[in-house]
Amino acid sequence: MIFRNDIAFLHPEFFLLLFLLPVAGYFYMRRRSRYYPTLRMSSLASVAQLQSWRGQLRALLPVFRLLAIVALITAMARPQQVSSEQEVEAEGIDIMLALDLSSSMLAQDFKPNRLEVSKKVASTFIDKREYDRIGLTVFADEAVTWCALTIDHEQLKNDLFAIETGILEDGTAIGMGLATAVRHLENSEAESKIVILLTDGVNNSGYIDPEMAAQIAKERNITVYTIGVGTTGEALTPINRQRNGRYIFGKARVEIDEELLREIAQLTGGAYYRATSEESLQRIYDEIDQLEKTKIDVTVTKQYAEAFHPFVFWGMILLLLEALLRYTVLRTIP
Repeated sequence: MIFRNDIAFLHPEFFLLLFLLPVAGYFYMRRRSRYYPTLRMSSLASVAQLQSWRGQLRALLPVFRLLAIVALITAMARPQQVSSEQEVEAEGIDIMLALDLSSSMLAQDFKPNRLEVSKKVASTFIDKREYDRIGLTVFADEAVTWCALTIDHEQLKNDLFAIETGILEDGTAIGMGLATAVRHLENSEAESKIVILLTDGVNNSGYIDPEMAAQIAKERNITVYTIGVGTTGEALTPINRQRNGRYIFGKARVEIDEELLREIAQLTGGAYYRATSEESLQRIYDEIDQLEKTKIDVTVTKQYAEAFHPFVFWGMILLLLEALLRYTVLRTIP
């Protein structure tokens, strides 16, 4: 059975008959040249503009017959309308993304900066998790749930691309970010619950200790994957801010508390990754995607409805029209 969009042909072998149409056309033209003799004239100038409407319409008769034959051959191939229903049973994974919004995320060692690249790569990851609920927590000096767990991934991505540094007081409250994500997951009934925490700095604010937040995650059976984002050495980073809100950039050493991030990941059964470029960050998300696979059972039910009737109808109409015109209005004298 051949499918094309929502149409299936039960007997597509009948389409091979279409290859006979050029042969039939050849014999038709030979027969026509013998049946209608040629009148030789020294000049056609006097009759060049004398083609009647009957002559013009008669030229369409072979077209009517050709279209009728194509329609009937298509009907013989048994076109069928295909409708399908898909039932998905998935052991979903609930995922919270915890994203650092401190001003250092504007560092330009990633192009255009760490934050924009992080949003872009996270969006690609979201697209791959079709059957999972995903939410978003953002943190700087404090932490908020920016988007609750949802399967509306388009809305989630809209929320993701809307975030900017400056919507929260500056700082890096890793413990607050992790605790907020864990709190949102703790009542989840999903088989698996994970947090992907991305930061580029050192915990320097917030009233919840990162180790305590990790311990709570462990008690709630929540796996935490941590990502340190930033190149090695120095990077062009915001070092001050003008009164109008614009950042002043300067060279600063990249400092990431890798020991803390590694400890959080190990305590909860996750893993720590260091991303020094957009490509490495993409590979990290790809690896997490492979580690946290969703078990999916998909049952597809297809129904078929015969769709050859219109082709038979129009084929017969065209044949009838061709015959009616040929032997009445467009009849020729033998």
